[in-house]
Amino acid sequence: MSLKYKFDVLEALKQSGYTTYKIRKEKLFAESTLQKFRNGQVISADNLNCLCKCLNLQPGDILEYVPDEE
Repeated sequence: MSLKYKFDVLEALKQSGYTTYKIRKEKLFAESTLQKFRNGQVISADNLNCLCKCLNLQPGDILEYVPDEE
């Protein structure tokens, strides 16, 4: 089982006015969370909640389930 982002999260944040500088300054996400965005890794529910708020999206708009190939 695997969850994947439907789009480049950092690019979407940037288009919404959230540069990495602004994210760090306002302490929206930790550096480790930004690195998870870069690597396509799934984040915690609290961070997902903040991401949904920043982008004005639902979790299903951000993540998709991709079944493992057997």
